[in-house]
Amino acid sequence: MATHPAQQRLTPQEYLAIERAAETKSEYLDGFLIAMSGATPAHVLITVNVAAEIHRQFRGRRCRVFTQDLRVRVEEGDLYAYPDVVAVCGEPEFEAGALDCLTNPTLIVEVLSESTEAYDRGKKFERYRRRPSLQEYVLIAQDRVSVEHYSRHGEFWMYSDATGLDDVMELPSIGCSLALRDIYDKVEGLTTDG
Repeated sequence: MATHPAQQRLTPQEYLAIERAAETKSEYLDGFLIAMSGATPAHVLITVNVAAEIHRQFRGRRCRVFTQDLRVRVEEGDLYAYPDVVAVCGEPEFEAGALDCLTNPTLIVEVLSESTEAYDRGKKFERYRRRPSLQEYVLIAQDRVSVEHYSRHGEFWMYSDATGLDDVMELPSIGCSLALRDIYDKVEGLTTDG
């Protein structure tokens, strides 16, 4: 994660105009662009596995799952971001009628990488938490079997984790569960914690 050198502060409208015309993706935090780097094969596989499994469990329900090409807007945190996976139960809501900036995520999943892990755990999660619709936040390691889960309980966030391929992560806000064996299907070179 890196801001562009010597950049000036942008308004959200200026960011969107630049981003919609750009060939590469950038996120927006506190008025500045944050360049997004390419993903590894493990990152892509995990993202696809999670989205596919959630999509399968959403059949026949009023829930939807999206991947990293849909922006999420957190007005309360001056953030536009591209989560790896985002799920919405109920009707999706978009900023100012545009269909490229979701405003009511229920679940956000980020696949961690060396360059973005601190951002995903820190400023990004701090901003995501400000969105009242967000009920769960999941962080998935791509180099080892490790899934971290944060769930909203009133004003508090509770933490749980899973580190074995036989573990299952429950996602009550969207009525789904993810087996770690499915999350990491076809991902090579993984280590286990412990």
